[in-house]
Amino acid sequence: MQNKFINVFYQNRKVGWLAETPERLLAFEYDSEWLSDGFSISPFKLPLLKQVFIASRDPFDGSFGVFNDSLPDGWGRLLIDRMLVKKHIDPSGVSTLDRLAIVGSSGMGALEYKPEENFIKIKKDDSLTLQTLDKLAKEVEAILNDKYNGRKLEELVKLGGSSGGARPKVLINIDGEEWLIKFRASFDPKNIGEQEYAYMAAAKAAGIIVPETRLFESKYFGVKRFDRAKNKKSSMRKIFMISASALLDASHKLPTLDYNSLMSATIELTRDFREAEKMFRLMCFNVLTHNRDDHSKNFSFLYDDKRWQVSPAYDLVYSDGMSGEHATSIDGEGKNPNETHIMAVAKNAGIDQRKAKTIIEEVKNAANNLRKTLGV
Repeated sequence: MQNKFINVFYQNRKVGWLAETPERLLAFEYDSEWLSDGFSISPFKLPLLKQVFIASRDPFDGSFGVFNDSLPDGWGRLLIDRMLVKKHIDPSGVSTLDRLAIVGSSGMGALEYKPEENFIKIKKDDSLTLQTLDKLAKEVEAILNDKYNGRKLEELVKLGGSSGGARPKVLINIDGEEWLIKFRASFDPKNIGEQEYAYMAAAKAAGIIVPETRLFESKYFGVKRFDRAKNKKSSMRKIFMISASALLDASHKLPTLDYNSLMSATIELTRDFREAEKMFRLMCFNVLTHNRDDHSKNFSFLYDDKRWQVSPAYDLVYSDGMSGEHATSIDGEGKNPNETHIMAVAKNAGIDQRKAKTIIEEVKNAANNLRKTLGV
């Protein structure tokens, strides 16, 4: 199982191609037609130029961040690796190029990957109904406890094998729209679904743009995908998305990012201080609600209608983080950030200090109500 190159597509247009060097580093080149009227899929790392780009070894093991975004991690990678073992394929020997070929058109975001020949692929499954959630939760628990017999592994791969993040999840079609529904991981509190639902409601009350959410069966948290939108003819359109991790070559596995850098990148990418204020408001929420799992993959940007903007917020939940610190530090402080650190980030980003204080107060009110809701 070894692809020599893969074509990359966006909304049925060829963006370019990927290949692998003898050193197992990815090489990428834009298609000539894409260069004429396309956009940079990674503005800071892959400018719209006619050349062959070679990835660095770190931080994405020889891949470019924008393509690393397409790869499943956590739960999705676990499912894919189990599927490979079932097919008598050693997962450690499967290259990044081959893993992108497996993802095909099922990945998060909008990029699609077409290999040179037939390959193992994740095929979308629209047969899931809401009535099967309890059953799927039991299947998930069996996998997490290493008590799974593999009878429905392929079905689970179709439902959640392209997803990122550590928590188990499935993709489901509801009334013609795509939703992501999460299940409890072994390290989660029993009420994790209710908790995340409450956090998203509080974020909305704090003035943060969030996707539509639902709490299925009073326990399973669901969020409507914001990287999908309906066209005028009701067909589904994929929206281009890139994480801060990919944009800045910042690993989400290590605390390598500071909100000062994130704010600077937001301003440079979007050229819009309103987008910077969105990111600042989200930072305030993470600090004031004790969400310290604010790593670089939990911030994303969308490119739509020829403009970049901060994506709706996601993965908001109470978390102590790694070693009790924020994954993204606040003006250099990760363990005990306070309003002084928050205001320093606002000042460095050029946000009016009165405006910043107003945002902090609005988020504080929502955070206080959230604590009352959760009883903490």
